[in-house]
Amino acid sequence: MRKIYEELAQKKEKIRQMGGEKAVAGQKKSGKWTARERIEYFFDPGTFTEIGPFVKHRITAFGMAEKDVPAEGVVVGYGRVNGRMVMAAAEDYTSMAGTFGEYHGKKFAQAIDMAKEMGIPFVGMNDSGGARLQEGMDTLEAYAWLFRSQNLASGIIPQIALLMGPCLGGQAYHPVMQDFVLQCRKTGFMGIAGPAFVKTQLGIDIDLETLCGVEAHAVKSGCTHLVVEDDRDCLDKTKELLNFLPQNNREKPARLECTDDPNRPVPELDGLVPEHSLMPYDMHDIIHRIVDNGYFFEIMKDFAKNVIIGFARFNGRSTGVVASQPNWMGGVIDCDAADKVARFVRFCDLFNIPLVNIHDTPAFMIGPYEEWKGILRHGAKMLYAYIDATVPKVTLIIRKSFAGAYLGMCCKDTGADLVFAWPEATVTIVGAETAASVIFAKEIKNAENPEEVRAKRIQEYRDLYENPYRAAERGYIDDVIMPHETRKYICGALDLLENKSVARPWRKHSNINL
Repeated sequence: MRKIYEELAQKKEKIRQMGGEKAVAGQKKSGKWTARERIEYFFDPGTFTEIGPFVKHRITAFGMAEKDVPAEGVVVGYGRVNGRMVMAAAEDYTSMAGTFGEYHGKKFAQAIDMAKEMGIPFVGMNDSGGARLQEGMDTLEAYAWLFRSQNLASGIIPQIALLMGPCLGGQAYHPVMQDFVLQCRKTGFMGIAGPAFVKTQLGIDIDLETLCGVEAHAVKSGCTHLVVEDDRDCLDKTKELLNFLPQNNREKPARLECTDDPNRPVPELDGLVPEHSLMPYDMHDIIHRIVDNGYFFEIMKDFAKNVIIGFARFNGRSTGVVASQPNWMGGVIDCDAADKVARFVRFCDLFNIPLVNIHDTPAFMIGPYEEWKGILRHGAKMLYAYIDATVPKVTLIIRKSFAGAYLGMCCKDTGADLVFAWPEATVTIVGAETAASVIFAKEIKNAENPEEVRAKRIQEYRDLYENPYRAAERGYIDDVIMPHETRKYICGALDLLENKSVARPWRKHSNINL
């Protein structure tokens, strides 16, 4: 048997060499690790098992008959990450530029199918020159297999895409269809068409970084959730993210031992928020003070910065945080902010992650630009997301919570189980100045001293409604609390809601305004 065993060892060693010494050197020169180095670093030592290393394309046209593509340009397998099972697929740019062909796509799709069936997260490491055009229609159909597998696994297992190299053409839909996209700052690119194609078809000269880089997707399009520095940082951040997530939709995220007193008072919150409602402050200062050990894993921080989303822990419990950001556009909610919040809320709901929602927002954005862009449609996504969500939802009103934004940020009757407010909160339909200009317009106009009457009416409206107590009287706010008590109240609320159960009439899903 020695000869047979030696043959197996030689074949496997050849596959492990990937595209060969020269191609590997080129990969390193470009600042990237190889697919197998990424896999080795990502998985707990000695736990990774590869699937399909001998898979080979079947095309013979255009010189492909003699073309050897080790592992079909994608390393697929399973193992443990942070002690828990994960499935991964890492594209190998050293092997025919990691191009996506029929069997490359089949390996990818089957890995997602298996992850779904086994109930474990899937991580895709994207680094590919795009479609393998030599395989024609077979390549195109393989994209359909992949997209279908991703769609059918969506909401069942977490899916994370890592942009560690180029990801262009139809293949670029692959990462954005997953739950989270992490993009390497200098090497990760994602676009429906590269610069050459854009030049040919549209006559526009543009470089790859401007068209498809970090600025394009982390700031402008909102396709990227996290910008990372390099391969190591990308894989480290992915491990951090996985720690907040369950294995699948039938589980809750792991609850860690808490070393931070859940009843810890936070005296520095008292008086932290400026008294004048138009004065900005950084909401991060509040978030970091109330979560376990000050650790907040923010995502999409460079897109729609008027809202903040991310993961934290309260008393060891993984929690999604949604907060207004008064430091950016006054915390107003525009189309992009609404999209950002809605998708995050829906993800948390799919994977049994409770939500803490923090208000300081004046309204949805008005004006022709947002109106024509569809603020009504986009804003409705937030309403659908929160009302549909059955996970525990705790809302905290810090300062402003006005008009439709009060509803869109999860009030009592758009989904919140418990609502708390600080004494400085102003919860009302509109500000006193606006209300007075509408309600008392005729009286002010006809008065002998219009300014005096205007000021009087504004103050009357302010005294009556610009506080948290009117809403508390109606039961829309469960309690008005001192700021330093915030952490205790949130942790206690999440303890109460631990086994929350919701029964609703059967339907396939809501018809959310997409």
